[in-house]
Amino acid sequence: MNVPAYRISNEAQQFNWLLDRFARDTAGVAEAIAVSTDGLLVAMSDDMRRVDADRLAAIVSALASLARGASGVYNLGETNKIIIDLDRGYVLVSTIGRGCVLGVLASKEANLGNLAFDMAMFANQAGPVLTPQLIDELKSTVRV
Repeated sequence: MNVPAYRISNEAQQFNWLLDRFARDTAGVAEAIAVSTDGLLVAMSDDMRRVDADRLAAIVSALASLARGASGVYNLGETNKIIIDLDRGYVLVSTIGRGCVLGVLASKEANLGNLAFDMAMFANQAGPVLTPQLIDELKSTVRV
């Protein structure tokens, strides 16, 4: 968990647990974060260092913003997934719910179809509980 369990709500604990389980149990995933639409880190997988999570949050936020801009210019609808294919891995971004996106670093061995499905499943589980109040709580309790 990001902070001791007694200091955050059950919903925040559950979201942190879901994110960490996604990162740990999804084949090919190295790290995962959640980022608010204002670009701030909401949650990170347990194995990440905060400095690395903040760096990835900035990248994920920029990608999500570019996708929203492209959507507006070309009237293509909401962003579903962003996939950046690099020599040794992938950066993926997916909408979790209103006000939050999931950022994932994955190895080149990851099966993109399976990973996209697992990201959608995570969004289906986590998205309904992501209220603006929960996002604010998560932002203020992410570990240092």
